[in-house]
Amino acid sequence: MTGIRVSDSPQQRLRVGFVLATNFTLSAFSLFVDHLRLAADKDDRSRQIHCSWQILSSAPHPIRSSCGISISRDAPLDDPRTFDYIVVVGGLLQSYEPIDQTTVKWLQRAAAAGVTLIGMCTGTFILCRAGLMDQRPVCVSWYHRQDFVDAFPNHDVVSDQMFLDDGDRITCSGGGAAADVALHVIERNLGRSAGLKASHILLMGRDLTSSAQFRLQPQPPTLDPLIRKADRRVQRAILIMEQNMSCPVPIERIAASLTISSRQLERLFQNALGRKPQDFYRSLRLQYARALLETGQVSVTNVAIEAGFSDCAHFSRHFKLAYGISPRIYHRSAIKNLNAHPAIAASHAGVRIFPEL
Repeated sequence: MTGIRVSDSPQQRLRVGFVLATNFTLSAFSLFVDHLRLAADKDDRSRQIHCSWQILSSAPHPIRSSCGISISRDAPLDDPRTFDYIVVVGGLLQSYEPIDQTTVKWLQRAAAAGVTLIGMCTGTFILCRAGLMDQRPVCVSWYHRQDFVDAFPNHDVVSDQMFLDDGDRITCSGGGAAADVALHVIERNLGRSAGLKASHILLMGRDLTSSAQFRLQPQPPTLDPLIRKADRRVQRAILIMEQNMSCPVPIERIAASLTISSRQLERLFQNALGRKPQDFYRSLRLQYARALLETGQVSVTNVAIEAGFSDCAHFSRHFKLAYGISPRIYHRSAIKNLNAHPAIAASHAGVRIFPEL
């Protein structure tokens, strides 16, 4: 159970229903619901006075999270209009059927009734498969960006901010961003003080003037601590680079997306990292290429393409300058090493590549 029930309170100004996918992410759900809990009552008493929440399911059995902990439902799928928001919490992409067709149809009814739907973590995938995000941009985690592009190649996707508010649809990158969305929703419906109270009690202090600001915060960079201290525009530029390895984005376009000039972006990179953005971008792609070569599963030619180089000769020249060895020799050495250590080879299968400085 998620708290003490106070049904049909005349003071409730925020009603939230949760749909949990099979193997849902427990941390995203708990962060969101704990902010609601603390905003709903005085002190830490957890009564559902100012807002309410329920876990909804088409079946009476508990829903299993990705970490193995199961949560019981509070109510069946009744009239979706009794909620202001319905949060779909996703989880493992490998789950065969994250939600059943009964739940899909219920979400479609909710959308038709004008209820705001929130895709949390891979819950965005669920909303897209249900046809509820057509012609709408979505926000997904940088970690699942390629999975999303593979599943929905023609969909507009962003991975350089924590969440995206598109009116009656909100999509969220997941993880800690669940707290940001919860605060955004609480601030909108209960006021800023209610959101700040929840944040302070959870020791997640926010000193931003409004939820609109932390919505636009970039997702944390996957690189070293130096970048985490860099100007936010440098962080966002790097995220764009990371998400466009095989088809590099011109520096001019990256700068334009940040509403600054190329010269400004170059100065920011020089100040933060001591390098030009184009040089940094190339080093990212070379690190990505090296990691692909180390798997032993991708040919040098395909690695060059995946890393965004126009031809093998161009790729080989830059790779050797960076690492003092040709990519073909590096690739052969990696295959030899993997064959000598089968356990290492198995661990490389399907591994995600994280570039490093």
